Amino acid sequence: MRTASPEFVAIGEPMLEFNQAPLSADGRGYFLEGFGGDTSNATIAAARQGVRTAYLTAIGDDWPGARLMDLWQAEGVDVSSVKRDLVRQTGVYFVTHGDRGHEFLHYRRNSAASWFGPDDVPAGLIARAKMLYVSGISQGISESGRDAVVRAIAIACAHKVQIAYDTNYRPKLWSPAEAASVMHAAIAQADIALPSLDDATILTGLTEPDAIADFYLRLGPRIVVVKNGAAGALLATPDARVQIPPFACNPVDATGAGDTFCGSFLARLIHGDAPEAAARYAACAAALKCEGYGAVAAIPTRAQVLHAMETR
Repeated sequence: MRTASPEFVAIGEPMLEFNQAPLSADGRGYFLEGFGGDTSNATIAAARQGVRTAYLTAIGDDWPGARLMDLWQAEGVDVSSVKRDLVRQTGVYFVTHGDRGHEFLHYRRNSAASWFGPDDVPAGLIARAKMLYVSGISQGISESGRDAVVRAIAIACAHKVQIAYDTNYRPKLWSPAEAASVMHAAIAQADIALPSLDDATILTGLTEPDAIADFYLRLGPRIVVVKNGAAGALLATPDARVQIPPFACNPVDATGAGDTFCGSFLARLIHGDAPEAAARYAACAAALKCEGYGAVAAIPTRAQVLHAMETR
């Protein structure tokens, strides 16, 4: 029996996560093993909302890579185009929590994922999908990664596959000017732009969500969502815009909340929801993720999101 093609295909950099847990009674610190990487997180969020997914990347022939492969397979993610690099390692990162919120320490230089290039992009898999999802990190990690995304977008455009782009600007990867040039060229070909308010302020110089939405709509996407963390999000189309309020929760860790929003929002669009309904659903999913530690472990399933929307 032939397996149905993935509906949602993402490309980027996965990482093994070590997330700081609350201090124990004896004052010792512990780190919980988990998983990260923005597009990988979003892929898992989409899978947990009932969408068929695939992930494109390279991982090392090491135990972090093996742990990630186990995760994707357990979540039903198509890993047929995940490349195993026998030379380079899988990236890892640490999350700490303090007065300024959660902070990251990445060990990603020369990672296997950063060597995933345009020749590794599977044209057929993307051509049969409904959605291609990429991010600024997907392009910022290396020249090879940048070119791989360009190739993936070209394939998607040629086959009328929807393209969604999350800015996810990381200043340690590239300068604002370089990032803005590359990201905005990609977003000009996208159907959906998902910038955060913080990212967009750096990339555009604008500070108001409405002005930021106008900027990205002028580039070409038909849907723009300006994410603003605990303050909610602004959903904008050429015809209307709606403020999406945050969903009430008891947050303990916001790591991966934006990725959960993106994956859940795009999953609901694939299922046929109108943008506003999809955004309200995604706001609930992101809030539920914040109630648990780690970027992935607390990502809710569709049943959990629907239950929360009905009962809270």
